[in-house]
Amino acid sequence: MVVPSSTAALIGLFLVGVVLVIWCVEIFIEAVAQSAVSLGVSGFFLAVVLAGVDLENAVLGVTAAFVDLPSLALGTVFGESLFVLAVAVGLAGILVPFRMDVPRAYLMLLVLVPVPAFALSLEGTIGPLEGAVLLGLFVPLLTYIFWHERRAETTYLLSAELQEVIDFDAGPDANTGRSRATSNGNDSRADGDRSNGPDFDLDIDEFVPSFEHRSGLFNLGIAVLAVIGMTIGSGITVVSAEGIFVAFGISGLAFGATVLSFIASIEELALTVEPVRRNRPELAIGNVVGSTVFYMTANVGIIALLHPISTGGDVLTVHWPFFAGCVLVVTVMLTRGRVTRVGGVVLFGLYIAYWIANYL
Repeated sequence: MVVPSSTAALIGLFLVGVVLVIWCVEIFIEAVAQSAVSLGVSGFFLAVVLAGVDLENAVLGVTAAFVDLPSLALGTVFGESLFVLAVAVGLAGILVPFRMDVPRAYLMLLVLVPVPAFALSLEGTIGPLEGAVLLGLFVPLLTYIFWHERRAETTYLLSAELQEVIDFDAGPDANTGRSRATSNGNDSRADGDRSNGPDFDLDIDEFVPSFEHRSGLFNLGIAVLAVIGMTIGSGITVVSAEGIFVAFGISGLAFGATVLSFIASIEELALTVEPVRRNRPELAIGNVVGSTVFYMTANVGIIALLHPISTGGDVLTVHWPFFAGCVLVVTVMLTRGRVTRVGGVVLFGLYIAYWIANYL
């Protein structure tokens, strides 16, 4: 099939917009992190603010809702949720099967946190009032996770890049404390040393300048510029995405759940597979739990506050069933304490079937 030049231009703009959003988010995180450290903000507070929020998804979803494309926004919520659960965890299981003991509280969160959004979806529409309720759930849930983390002295919710910030804040001896990252006192790492395995770093940090030796105010200024860049990039992405799915005759919900989410979520592979490969599976599982909490509460809530979301049709017959299936498979593996290759293949199969179901 020959793609018209106008559609090809839209695809090019779409990719430029996504890359700009991701790059600006990375700069924002780096600038805010270094600014917080230099201005005396604790690393713990920094982790609370940054670890549970997927900024790429939030920026794209909010922009889509703002320009009256709530179905595209909702598609990114489901698409990125399934990407983290099915592709990131699935690939980790296939490449580096691992064992770990996940706290029961986090397993319960993984299963129960989507229930309010699902219950509200049954009514056919999630409006601003329901959105406010979901948004209101995010803060106490995140607070509970960090209370649990502080009490248990674990590091489940810290991504690799935030762990570096915490280490920087803690001083030169911080690295010696990494062995504390256990669950309920039990070693949660996989057997054997995977440090010699193939590198799987998909992060784009090498394209992000370092602001370590800059002043706090300078870094805050960079963060503001990054927010402007995010806004421009998300606007380009959403407008071009609308042109693409209209040109190809597909729904915004399907496009957001597949193409947009897949491209915007590629970095999640690094935040999940790489910690497992480096014997830090607690970081990967923390990323999965934290992301799911964010997607199913704050993310849906913010979108609904900006624009009512229709949750009938494919939302109930396609997106929720596949999401529930992925949550079930991941929870069963984590309950057994083993993420296996067979489970990874099952998750990958679910994700492929999810793509097919979106376009039938």
